Amino acid sequence: MSAKKTVAKKKEKNCRKKTVSLEKKIEKLEKELKEKNDKLLRSYADLQNLQRRMEKELMLKEEETKKKYLSELLDLNELLKKAYADDNPKKGLELLINNTESFFEKEHIKPIDCVGKKFDHNLHHAVATVEKDDCEDDIIIEEVKKGYMVDDKLFRPAHVVVAKNKKKNVEGGEK
Repeated sequence: MSAKKTVAKKKEKNCRKKTVSLEKKIEKLEKELKEKNDKLLRSYADLQNLQRRMEKELMLKEEETKKKYLSELLDLNELLKKAYADDNPKKGLELLINNTESFFEKEHIKPIDCVGKKFDHNLHHAVATVEKDDCEDDIIIEEVKKGYMVDDKLFRPAHVVVAKNKKKNVEGGEK
C-alpha cells in the first residue's frame, strides 16, 4: 500500500503543479485580454474623435467656400445695382463683365471656343442640325449657349447648332 500511496501522492503533486501552471496561464491570458480590450477601446475613442474633427473641418471648409462665393456674388450684385442706377449703364456693365471674367480667371474657368470647329460630343451638345450647301459635315455654325471648362474638365457643354452638308446628304441618298 505504501507504493500505491507514493504513486497517488506523486500524481496529486503533478496535478497541483499542472493546476498552478494552468492558473498562472489563465491569469496571464486574462491580463493580456484586459490590456488588449483597453487598447481597443482607446483606439475606438481615437477613431470617434478623428471622425468628429474631420466632420468639423469639412463643415468649416464648406463655410469658407460658401463665404468666398457669396462675397463674389454680393460684389456682382452691387455692381449691377450701380449699373442700373446709372444714366449711362454701359460703363457699369463693362465693369461688371470685367469683374466676372476676373473671377472666372481666378477659378480657372475658361469658355469653350466652338464656332467654326468640328462637333465634339465630349464638349458640345447639339440643339439643332441645319443643312447647308457651303460647309463640311459636323461643323458648328452657331453657339446657342456658351460652354465652359474648369481646369481641364468639362463644367458645362456648349449648346450648339451643327451643319450638315446638303449636297453630300442628297448625293448619299441617290446612290
